[in-house]
Amino acid sequence: MAERESGEPPEDLSAAELGLWQAYRNGSMYDLRTGDAVQDDVRGEARWGPERTVRARVIALLLLDGPPALPGRAPALKLTGCRIDGPLELSNSEITVPFELRQCRLDQPVRLIDCRAGTVILHQCWAPHLEATRLTVEGDLRLSESELLNGLVLAQANIGTDLTLEGSVLRSVPRGKALDADGLNVAQDVNADQLEARGELSLRGARVGGSLSMRGCRLRHLNGRSVLTATRLTVEEDFVMAPSAILPDFSAGSMTRADVARMQRTVIQGGVHLDGSTLGGALILERVRLEMTAEQEFSLRGVQATQLTFTPERPERGLVVLQDAVVSRLIDRSESWPGPGRLQLRGFTYEVLAPEGRFPLPRRLEWVHAATPEFNPEPYDRLAACLQAGGEEADAHTVLLAKLRRRRELLPLPLRIWDHIQDLALGYGYRPGRAVLWLVLLLTGGSLWFAANPPPALKPDEAPHWEPFIYTLDLLLPVLDLGQEAAWRTTGASQWIALSLVILGWLLATIVTAGAAAVILRRN
Repeated sequence: MAERESGEPPEDLSAAELGLWQAYRNGSMYDLRTGDAVQDDVRGEARWGPERTVRARVIALLLLDGPPALPGRAPALKLTGCRIDGPLELSNSEITVPFELRQCRLDQPVRLIDCRAGTVILHQCWAPHLEATRLTVEGDLRLSESELLNGLVLAQANIGTDLTLEGSVLRSVPRGKALDADGLNVAQDVNADQLEARGELSLRGARVGGSLSMRGCRLRHLNGRSVLTATRLTVEEDFVMAPSAILPDFSAGSMTRADVARMQRTVIQGGVHLDGSTLGGALILERVRLEMTAEQEFSLRGVQATQLTFTPERPERGLVVLQDAVVSRLIDRSESWPGPGRLQLRGFTYEVLAPEGRFPLPRRLEWVHAATPEFNPEPYDRLAACLQAGGEEADAHTVLLAKLRRRRELLPLPLRIWDHIQDLALGYGYRPGRAVLWLVLLLTGGSLWFAANPPPALKPDEAPHWEPFIYTLDLLLPVLDLGQEAAWRTTGASQWIALSLVILGWLLATIVTAGAAAVILRRN
């Protein structure tokens, strides 16, 4: 203890460890890199000898019971290009100094279970495993461009500011999780851009106080299971899956216009479950490649968000589920939705449609039809209500007509015939102009016939002046008596035509009345 208070190092330290001891007291970065990219590659096969090796227990000693800083300096453990020998066990401890590892190779797992720390940084490191259950970090936790062979555990961890997993590679043992972050709490943002995962990412019940970004990530499960399970996830701002810009290495020399940047799209191979999640901002799925088996789902059951942007590549297999999801604004593309039988919209609520590109109403009706292989009126009613709220009354009526025509397929034959008649005559009351058209056609046809074939008067002395137009109108309008129908006696073909006009007039009046009543009832 006296040695520690005086700053004198233990006697058994190697030369590399002595250098780290002094760098710790000075608060400076201790760099053991050779400058040779092949020799410094943490994933390479080059052997790092004792001149670049520090024992894990020496790092633990410095972090938990290190010597005092040099005068005018603040202690910090900052290590670059080092091989760390042995398990780094820091569980149930409190780290009061900055902890930063860069381009380090750790032979055995790192454990930060029930640990408290200020800021923890692992950048471009390689390790078998990192377990940090219930870790509390007051500042940032940065695990960027690192590779963890057997996954990362952040279950019930608390991060005071940001969590960074940008460019990291998380692998897992068979049937294991690449990331176990159930119950994770991050006060600000999570940056997982260009993350590569080979196994399940689990964020059940996690909470993110800012935004969650997974631009350009590549997710795949070795056993074909779900790659992202984030049920009951809470994100206060946006959750983004979209392409990511990969910048070139500006230190490589001369640059051309083609070298400025390239885009890496997000690729998801496996199922995704965000059921019951709540987003204060938007859920953005832009140009994502969804590769699922026939049994897998991209599930957004019960998701609540201010906006859903659904513009991925059309998935060839699998099911897209928006059952009971609630969004204020839906941005989508007609080419992004799966085909019939692979889309569920039951209970999906949206208020505004803002499609990208052309999404004509016939294609939108195909979208609803694809989600209802068995007839369900709810998706049609939701689409019609949205169009009506946007002032598109004609399109809303077209949607309701499509709903009634699909419903007709389920009716018994007599009702189906009556439905066909209502549809043909007035479009179930949504096409009232057809009543005028039918009336004009029948009136014109009857007038022409009776003008060419005038019937004789029943009482020649009392008969009114012959007007074929008024006579036909008197036949067609059952509620009016214009004094023509009873004054003339029809025979032969004229008798049958007159009878047909009376029947068609009654039928047209019945359909008009029924259609008007149905429309009034639907609107109320």
